[in-house]
Amino acid sequence: MNKNPVNGMRDILPNEMKVRNYVLKLIRETYQSFGFTEIETPCVESIENLQGKNGGENEKLIFKVMKRGEKLNLETAKTENDLVDSGLRYDLTVPLSRYYSNHQADLPKPFKALQIGRVFRAERPQKGRFREFYQCDIDIFGDGTNLAETELILAMTTLLQKIGFKGYEIRINDRRILKAMASFSGLPETEYDEVFIALDKMDKIGLEGVTKELLALGMTESDTAAVLGFFEASGTKNGTEGLDALAGKLGEVLDPSVVSNMKEIFALVNAAKSEGFELIFDPTLVRGMGYYTGPIFEISVPQFGSSVGGGGRYDEMVKKFCGQETPACGFSVGFERIISILMDENFQVPDAPEKVAVLLEKGLSEEKKAAAFKDAQALRAEGKCVAIAMMAKNKKFQKDQLAADGYTDIREVYEREF
Repeated sequence: MNKNPVNGMRDILPNEMKVRNYVLKLIRETYQSFGFTEIETPCVESIENLQGKNGGENEKLIFKVMKRGEKLNLETAKTENDLVDSGLRYDLTVPLSRYYSNHQADLPKPFKALQIGRVFRAERPQKGRFREFYQCDIDIFGDGTNLAETELILAMTTLLQKIGFKGYEIRINDRRILKAMASFSGLPETEYDEVFIALDKMDKIGLEGVTKELLALGMTESDTAAVLGFFEASGTKNGTEGLDALAGKLGEVLDPSVVSNMKEIFALVNAAKSEGFELIFDPTLVRGMGYYTGPIFEISVPQFGSSVGGGGRYDEMVKKFCGQETPACGFSVGFERIISILMDENFQVPDAPEKVAVLLEKGLSEEKKAAAFKDAQALRAEGKCVAIAMMAKNKKFQKDQLAADGYTDIREVYEREF
């Protein structure tokens, strides 16, 4: 049998699990202090939900699940839809929107959800990116004001501060600004989503790569130059001055309320934030998901060289499930990328309990064993971590391994006292 995990999946060793559990504990404590309530949704979703043209490029990366039992008829199947009825979720937002649509009568308004779970994408594995990974999301349903965006940004940055990140950026843009830029450039609305998906790759494939993708979509060279020229002229990573400059160029194409809303988010976050990060308007920020309708944001950490989280407003998602318009906004932290950074920096979990190992000599009497277990229970009651094991033949190697695993107090119990 194959001892290796499936490509893109991974086994996690004990030292990393300690860091992961510590960060998950911080996530729960921090988000709950902002009033978020933890919920859970299944890993498997109906295929029509996953393919609802909400997930952008991720819809091409779905692990699909075949029908089972009598529903699966290989002889009459003509298309993939005849074989598949569900799939593994590629994010937590689509399942959460279904969850809220199904249970909103039993939930408070606004509803502040915390969701932690595994998601799956059939993509090419690389450093910090796997086919199975954890997402940790916070979302607010029922609040159409920018208080939701402000709360999400402050909750996320409070978490990053507790983990120890400094000098990072929260980049923010608005899908309505992107649409205004596309409209100003003369693009038909039917092409917006495909164009945005291509533009979202700017930080990965650069200007030349994005130009090739836009031309491959059938855009003319003049339309491509108009769109990319707008980005170049607008600049990137500017403050509200850049926002004003961009709004001036777009004129009546851009609703002025979008600009005032963005400025208020800046004012509220900057008034309440702690040191360690900068909020920046970035007109090149796109976010690949097709469900975003308003403000969008990403976290950029220089240590990793790319985004370690992001989110935005998706006011039209719930309506697709129940026909009722519901304001919604969410933020997802890149849990696996953060763990990768911490492991590369040899991060040590602070305030971990003292670890005590008790090694029992082979042939120890029942009385001595009982006394050792009694003493171990007393140490655990004091808050210490205590492991009991039989003494190995190569005692030095055993003790070295325990020391490497963080055991600072190693006690040996013999039948005779020396």
